[in-house]
Amino acid sequence: MNQAEVTKLMSHLRIAIRPRHRNLKNPDGPEGRLNKLRKTVTALVKHERIELNYQRADEARGYTERLISDAIRHGDCHKPTMEMADFWLLEKQLVHKLFKVLVPRFEEYKVSATRMYKAPKDYPGWYRKRAVLELRGNPYPSLLPNQSNNRNLLHNVLMDEAKKDYRREKYAELAAQIGSEGSQPVPGSVGEKVTASKQPKAAQPQS
Repeated sequence: MNQAEVTKLMSHLRIAIRPRHRNLKNPDGPEGRLNKLRKTVTALVKHERIELNYQRADEARGYTERLISDAIRHGDCHKPTMEMADFWLLEKQLVHKLFKVLVPRFEEYKVSATRMYKAPKDYPGWYRKRAVLELRGNPYPSLLPNQSNNRNLLHNVLMDEAKKDYRREKYAELAAQIGSEGSQPVPGSVGEKVTASKQPKAAQPQS
């Protein structure tokens, strides 16, 4: 089996994965850590946007990407994929949402299925990095401001035309002013008679 065939057996994740998992401390040990991540993945698939600690969001994002990637790759007839979905999704009705809603949404995507933003922290208070983790295509308003000027809106089109008319008028006034100044004769120019002032001649020396 060559390298190209080996890559077909693996899911291609479109996010950077840490070489080691994060050390998420939990009083119940590794089992409690895993249960918390399962709750996070379940909440993300259910609500499609959640706010939580940055470390847990970054860790749960990789598991969510892997779950969606395998669901797209193998479908709901693949037993290991169904077992993985049953493990990560604590609410079993979300398994139906995974294969019938999320898979059709993301199967043509060329980017990651999730997005993560840094959330503002409370000040003053205990410093802890917060993050917003969401699925792309969710029904909520965008967290990023709309930077487009919406030039095709009616009032923006009317404002642009009014600005153009105002500039035309100003340019016409400037052109008329420059033309009127150019038509006035300039002292010493060609075409104007210059009369020399009569001055008394200097006395010539007598021989």
